[in-house]
Amino acid sequence: MDSTSQIEGEQDQAAAAASLQRAAAIMARLRAPGGCPWDREQTFDTIKRHTLEETYEVFDAIERRAWPDLKDELGDLLLQVLFYAQMASEAGYFDLRDVAENLNAKLIRRHPHVFPQPDGSTTLAADASAVLRKWEQIKVEEKKSKPAASSLLDDVPRTMPATLEASKLGSKAAKVGFDWPSADGLFDKLAEETAELRAEIARADTDKIEAEFGDLLFTMMNLARHLHVDAESALRRTNATFRARFAAMERISGGASQLKAMSAEGLERLWSAAKLEPQPATNPEATSAEIHD
Repeated sequence: MDSTSQIEGEQDQAAAAASLQRAAAIMARLRAPGGCPWDREQTFDTIKRHTLEETYEVFDAIERRAWPDLKDELGDLLLQVLFYAQMASEAGYFDLRDVAENLNAKLIRRHPHVFPQPDGSTTLAADASAVLRKWEQIKVEEKKSKPAASSLLDDVPRTMPATLEASKLGSKAAKVGFDWPSADGLFDKLAEETAELRAEIARADTDKIEAEFGDLLFTMMNLARHLHVDAESALRRTNATFRARFAAMERISGGASQLKAMSAEGLERLWSAAKLEPQPATNPEATSAEIHD
């Protein structure tokens, strides 16, 4: 990098830091006496559902390749970070600077192939696989300095979306050998769980139907893990396809009101016709990402 490029890069970083500082100051003003009544009433518990919504909106913008929308959605996601940091600062837990410094230290610590470590050591990484192996080793060392968990599964949050939690739980259990050797056994397990669900449906036991349905879903999440498929992205992809095909059915038939008057056979013919329509654009990489905890 030449000196001109370095100067421009430093100026961009300084401008970004100034913008972030202004955003933090705005949040502090909103939460201060005389600020926004709604913002002042919020707590960690009331904000967390908005964080989940904003995260999914980021996913949606990425999948649509809508870069202007992504810029806005990332701002909304950043707002969540500012909100939590401001509330934590007011309570005396930590502040935004602590969050950033903690992240900086973690990034440097977990990238010894890029940044010299405090002891002056450096590490070489030949490829991305080597980086991931080193990342896992560093995480193991970090955990040694923390209080021992009573269970291997304790660091999988219960507040995760259920699909992600199931994948993480399966991945954790696999580390001690409690796993199916391959995806083949999971197909047999799916058949077993499906039979058990059918049996409970025949008995009309609502509670047991829910339990067996959960077992079936959990097995599906483990199958996704074995196939290196991100279940959430895969289902979102299918959702997008269903939306497009149903919209095509509405268009071909003349509207939703026309669909209501059609027979099951007519709807099936429309669905078959809709399947011949061009499919919505998807990100092929989004359904093939292996989950790393």
